[in-house]
Amino acid sequence: MHIRPIKNEEDYLQALAYIESLMDAKPDTPQMDALEVLTTLVEAYEEQHHKIEAPDPIEAIKFRMEQEGLKQKDLVAMIGSKSRVSEILNRKRKLTIEMIRNLHKQLHIPVESLFADYKTQCA
Repeated sequence: MHIRPIKNEEDYLQALAYIESLMDAKPDTPQMDALEVLTTLVEAYEEQHHKIEAPDPIEAIKFRMEQEGLKQKDLVAMIGSKSRVSEILNRKRKLTIEMIRNLHKQLHIPVESLFADYKTQCA
């Protein structure tokens, strides 16, 4: 395959197929060079055309809880009381900076995700 810019979805799919065929390339070979160049092109195309939005803070917390097998009670030390955890997870109250720091430090949720704005159900 001739490596060229990815201009549309068809080019993108062809590049992905070619990348798949190069996955067993050995280091310091023309095949590995092609793989590295194509990967860079695909990443740039995906950033423009297939961007995945980051989850809002509550979804990020719930996702990490699921990953770690955590229950609401496990967040008490990071957020406050059981009722405060419930309010946060049910979108009745916003996260405070202290909560964000604790969640980031203890659950390793990216700060960018935790600081994102989100809607609450309170008036």
